[in-house]
Amino acid sequence: MKPFNDGSAANDEFQSANSGLQRGELVRDLLRQRVQVPAIPADSLQRSHLDSLITEALIPRGAVFIEAPCGYGKSHAVISGLNAVSSVGNSVRWASLNAQDNSPSRFLSLIAIVFDLPEAPESNLQTGASFTDALAMMLIALHRKASEHRQVVVLDNLHYLTNPAVVALLQQLVTELPDSLSIVLISRKALPFESHGLELENRFTRLGIEALELSRSETFEFFQPILNNNQLTSVAIDNLYDLTEGWVTPLALYRREITRDGERKPVQETGSVERFLKESVLGGLAPGQQRSLRVMAELELSSDDLYLALEPALPDTGFVPSVAREHGLPLRSVPGRGRWYRLNPLLQEWLKTPVMPGYPERMLLASRWFGHRDQFPEALRYALLSSNIDEVVQIASEGSEALLLGQDTASLLRLRKSLPAGLLERSARLRIVYSWVHAIGGQFRQAKALIDDLSEEDFKEHEARIFALKAFIIRGEGRVGEALEMAERALELGELSPQACLVTQIVRSSALCAAGNFTEAREANRATARLAREAGDSGSEALAVYTHARIELGKGALKHAEQLLRTGLDTAMQELARPARVGETRLQLNLVLVLWHQGRYREADRLLVNCGRHAEQARDLGLLLVMTIRVLMCRVEGRLDDAFVWIGRAERTMHAWQVDESLFVPVLEALKASCWLSQGQIDSAAQAVRKLEPYREAGCVPELFPMMPGLLDCMQVRVDLARGDLVRAREKLEATRGRYKDAIPWGVELHIRLLEAVLIQGDKGPTSSRKVLLAVVTEASQEHFISPFAELRIELQSLIEAHFAQIPEGAFKEDLGRLFRFNAASSPVEELAEPISYREQGVLELIAQGLSNQEIADKLHISLHTVKTHARRINAKLEVKSRTQAIVRARELGLL
Repeated sequence: MKPFNDGSAANDEFQSANSGLQRGELVRDLLRQRVQVPAIPADSLQRSHLDSLITEALIPRGAVFIEAPCGYGKSHAVISGLNAVSSVGNSVRWASLNAQDNSPSRFLSLIAIVFDLPEAPESNLQTGASFTDALAMMLIALHRKASEHRQVVVLDNLHYLTNPAVVALLQQLVTELPDSLSIVLISRKALPFESHGLELENRFTRLGIEALELSRSETFEFFQPILNNNQLTSVAIDNLYDLTEGWVTPLALYRREITRDGERKPVQETGSVERFLKESVLGGLAPGQQRSLRVMAELELSSDDLYLALEPALPDTGFVPSVAREHGLPLRSVPGRGRWYRLNPLLQEWLKTPVMPGYPERMLLASRWFGHRDQFPEALRYALLSSNIDEVVQIASEGSEALLLGQDTASLLRLRKSLPAGLLERSARLRIVYSWVHAIGGQFRQAKALIDDLSEEDFKEHEARIFALKAFIIRGEGRVGEALEMAERALELGELSPQACLVTQIVRSSALCAAGNFTEAREANRATARLAREAGDSGSEALAVYTHARIELGKGALKHAEQLLRTGLDTAMQELARPARVGETRLQLNLVLVLWHQGRYREADRLLVNCGRHAEQARDLGLLLVMTIRVLMCRVEGRLDDAFVWIGRAERTMHAWQVDESLFVPVLEALKASCWLSQGQIDSAAQAVRKLEPYREAGCVPELFPMMPGLLDCMQVRVDLARGDLVRAREKLEATRGRYKDAIPWGVELHIRLLEAVLIQGDKGPTSSRKVLLAVVTEASQEHFISPFAELRIELQSLIEAHFAQIPEGAFKEDLGRLFRFNAASSPVEELAEPISYREQGVLELIAQGLSNQEIADKLHISLHTVKTHARRINAKLEVKSRTQAIVRARELGLL
């Protein structure tokens, strides 16, 4: 198969372009029509973050390169960014290029028109000057006529320029820009000339898909009018974002169709989106090239090597993945062996229908390709897709324990349905394997059922493996001490395979970490890493890094944890064999957790998309952590309805996967309680906390959520605080600290100390509470550990407002100001002798809306007596005597 090459006939084509120089006023008149700024849709989304990236790059002699496939809003982003630059004004010259501009003289004529130079380049060329000399003279003339206002030149559709002579002129133009100019280059393909010299001079900026695609929050904002009209639900928008990954044009077309027709279809089946994919994305491709993309769509990830291994079962195709990526198609690079790529999920789904002939043969070839490289999870997945049962059983028998480390639970459960009748019952080894499968999937009852009735002979033969398995199950159920005991028994027997020994050490490390014994946990983790290196298993090494990072998270060392996780992910990218996905996904998930703790929500949002997709495909329980972080992010952003939607999705998914309740019920009930507290629904929160009591009393410590017991204790304290029962809240807080002694996770420690500051404010006054608060802020700021402040925002609102001015200046204070929604420079409420509390603020806003006391009580789900009490306190703090005076005074102070 010969890879596709755009420039295979370049010399003839470009010589003819060079000799056929087009002259005359008619050509220049035609070129002038193309020098105009395109219109931007009136309903475009305002993206201040992207605007700032573009405006900051528009320095004198600066070059901005916008590179992304079709439909990512490149031109609109540039227009919006230019509109945000006040110094540019009307000094923007925009030229849209096409294939005819591969003639050097035509290109120079266009540039002369863009620069508004009276002299056309033909006169210079007729005197014997070269194209390079002609452009140099144009730049000299431009320098002489430099105006006071900075000018910006935009060259759109740069991917049409393929003539080496024109590319050389373009490079000269960018390199020799006058001081009064900045240039923006827009293209679907990579820049056709080197740019490292410009980058070293700090005058070159590249913005790609990562900057242009919509984030999840921007997608919700984009569809907000439709959401308000109940034409789409938040679940539908979330699924839409997962499928498109923020691809702007398909989202805009889909919104337009729903607004116009009101008919809801899957986005890939919507008429305008299908036409966009067919005509704009694939329109310029030959049939063979389109078939190549369909083959890539059949593979979850593809590389040139893997693609070429399928050649015996391929129809006539046009290019390999790397060439398709260079062609400007929506493929992204991913870590793996050499250069791996994946298609945008929307395009992938659209290309997979209809299925091309030869699909089973291609899947079988892919399975064997991975099998030859001992990548058993991938080999099994493609064997299942090929429907070749013999191949599936062979892979399962040869690589059973390697499959466990891969934790592709979904494939293994599908395999169970395909096994010959009675095979599982007859083979003790296979029963143990599938007990592992159910345990990894959180199905502990089914896991225990498979090994509980093993014969005495089988038990003795596999005793060490069974103890290792039981340790894993017990740890999954949250019973730390028993899991530790069982793991040590398994290791003492000394009969475990390297993989089983490795998993058992991971269980030991996790259990020791949950018990607060970080030193011994680290020793167990070192043993895990050593076993992984000896086995040459990069996926296991990723799991060892994950376990180490969890220890550092427990100690509160966020920066060290982030360094470990990023190093682990970088190592995974350099491995010759792609690591088992669960290892990489767990590293990414814990990196998301670190980003969440530090309030870096935009970065966390990006990572969660891939983590969630991979976890769902493999039935990895990390999906519960994905959904938990989604709930927390929605709650911080004030989108409580969406938070409850995510909780519902998590419940349905865990039930559908038949996961034991001990794994997810404590987590989801705690999230419900937190959201209800944010809504002021204290009784509902208290009911959720009561439901959690058995788990709290049992001391269950979920593997994914080691801080859960302490946070449940804090949740009870928060409910008592909301009810005004300070005595009971204080007693429970003291009991919580006493239970932990010296083995308290740092995140729980911060929660406890912040709650202590709230209680001290009521007992001893603002001076004592300020001392405690500032001490916590000082320690938390060292790791930028802001998540406890986000979780306890309601309880801390008045405390932070009262003492915000005393918090040391810095990034942590700025983020606290954003979190609590007031300016870091000044806080209007400081003018009051006693600040308005968070709950009083809510009542004040409803008073300003004209609601009666009874209406306010109904809206906030509190008693009429409580409303009147809040109203009296508001009047006293504002030093007024009536509602009307309170509203006027509050507006003067900036409270409304």
